[in-house]
Amino acid sequence: MKQRIEPLPESDASASFMALAKALASLDKPDDVAAFLQDLCTPAELEAMSDRWRVVPLLLQGMPYREIHERTLVSVTTIGRVARTLERGEGGYAAAVKRQYPRLAPQH
Repeated sequence: MKQRIEPLPESDASASFMALAKALASLDKPDDVAAFLQDLCTPAELEAMSDRWRVVPLLLQGMPYREIHERTLVSVTTIGRVARTLERGEGGYAAAVKRQYPRLAPQH
């Protein structure tokens, strides 16, 4: 991953991140979001993000890591990271799951 010689001040980095989040939130059609992501990300970044999202519903269904790996070819390490983020992340996966896969959304 790209490293800056001098890191941005935290306030600048946070403002840039929130501007990106607002840009994504402003797009209301999946095709527009797809075009934005293709313009923004490298093919490898898109593959990594797609792999992560692909395993979320399988994890929520309780499928074992090895079976998810065999089905998707996503690494067990990545599957484990997604599982930890589902449990202890910022809630982004949960918010998206609630909208895209309501029957799988954890009940809290």
